[in-house]
Amino acid sequence: MKLQLANPWALLLLLLVPAWLWWIRRRQPAALTFARAGTLGDAAEGRGSFLGILPDAMRAGAFAWLVIALAGPRTGATVVHDETEGIAIVVAVDASESMLAEDMRPRNRLGAAKQIIARFIQSREHDRIALVAFGSEAMTRVPLTHDHAELLQSLTAIRGAELGVGTAIGDALAASANRLRRAPEKSKVVVLMSDGVNNSGAVAPIDAARAARALGIRVYTIGVGTDTAGRRQAAEGGERVRYVLRQARIDEGTMADIARTTGGRYFRARDTEALGRIYREIDRMERTPVQTRRYVRHRDWYLPFLLAGAVLLILEWLFRATRWGRVP
Repeated sequence: MKLQLANPWALLLLLLVPAWLWWIRRRQPAALTFARAGTLGDAAEGRGSFLGILPDAMRAGAFAWLVIALAGPRTGATVVHDETEGIAIVVAVDASESMLAEDMRPRNRLGAAKQIIARFIQSREHDRIALVAFGSEAMTRVPLTHDHAELLQSLTAIRGAELGVGTAIGDALAASANRLRRAPEKSKVVVLMSDGVNNSGAVAPIDAARAARALGIRVYTIGVGTDTAGRRQAAEGGERVRYVLRQARIDEGTMADIARTTGGRYFRARDTEALGRIYREIDRMERTPVQTRRYVRHRDWYLPFLLAGAVLLILEWLFRATRWGRVP
């Protein structure tokens, strides 16, 4: 820990010590008359000279220690607390069968989405984030949390077609809005990504968008997939594997309406690089300034110096009270 001084200006008083010693030495007489032969013998051996300046030296030392105590030596550490309301974010990712199309890196659309979303989560250290996956139905994988490690683990575990082959965009948005409904954060955001058309679920996308708007939730929608047919792997009994070609049929009109209704934006990602740029843009748009407060915890060390000064003053008084400190 770093040593600090609470009152460093007090050290200027140390300049008085040499000035005072010089003044004491100057006012002493050039010659002394000794009344006792023993004292003369001490002076001849040099002891008288030493004993003569010892009380003044002790007083000067005591003054120096007391000045250091007045300067307030202390050690301490600065504790920084970051305070921010943050943003409540729900990431809704399409995990329908069509997201297995292999037209994006790595491997397929879902793989690309998980890679980019992971980077997005890691960049939002001050925000609570929830994860919703959807296919024919929507499911909350992780509720709003600051535990980003859990989010990343759940994101990695998402598998294509695990929630059915359809796409329930309205249900996904409704589930996301429900997660944000009671969130205390002032800013609430949904990032919804899909490569298809709403063809499943009980809630119409525009109705879910209106409900989100009523709750003060802003929705960013992303249409993902190339404009050409993409190869998709499909299992056919046992270990037999076959591939089919399917073209993304993104309902861009509905996705844009959702974003427009809630005050968000619609983006189109035709490759992994474009998807990354979109998430970085959303990351820049949705930022809350972090307020930093600093607290300093100190441990004072003035007492040892104060005691040292007091001890020297007592020793000086005792010395002057004995025959060694009396002028003969």
